[in-house]
Amino acid sequence: MKVEAVVLANGEYPTAPLPLQILADAPYVVCCDGGADEYIRNGHTPNLIIGDGDSISEENRKKYGHLLHRIAEQETNDQTKAVNYLLSQGKRRIAIVGATGKREDHTLGNISLLMDYMRAGADVRTYTDHGIFIPCRNTCTFTCQPGQQVSIINFNARKLHGLGLVYPLSDFTNWWQGTLNECIGTEFTIEAEGEYLVFLNFPQPLPQSTH
Repeated sequence: MKVEAVVLANGEYPTAPLPLQILADAPYVVCCDGGADEYIRNGHTPNLIIGDGDSISEENRKKYGHLLHRIAEQETNDQTKAVNYLLSQGKRRIAIVGATGKREDHTLGNISLLMDYMRAGADVRTYTDHGIFIPCRNTCTFTCQPGQQVSIINFNARKLHGLGLVYPLSDFTNWWQGTLNECIGTEFTIEAEGEYLVFLNFPQPLPQSTH
């Protein structure tokens, strides 16, 4: 996916190579309120800071006030405000980083909201230090590596069936049931009717030969 914009949420700042690279290569970065503090501390300047301004430091609020797009309403969180803003600007291929860690309720909320963004027309993925969350609808095919772990979290999908995975799929009724599956080859397909979330764990490096 060629990313048009990156949302940096106010969770744990990424440390893994892929989310850091996505952030470094981003053509446009929107920071969610306090997420701007760490981004600025790392030597960067966001294109926009969005939120109600309650968690960004006083120093940065003054220095970068011209970049702060205040939205006071509390019906949505700052991540959603950032995605909605980008969609209103015609940017729909969006990567989200820094959305996990810290408070677990915020992490769960941020992950579940990916389904809403997909329904709104966004092509969106969340990159963590461990893998990628991809909201999906109906049948989808993914590239992978043999042995790579994948989890499928069902929202409303029926007739779930996997091709290229070690364990069979069913119409899971609890999030844990589809976790820790494994890729057989370099591609897998999930056949379904409805919506589900895929978590693709970053491939583990091959063990180094001792010879």
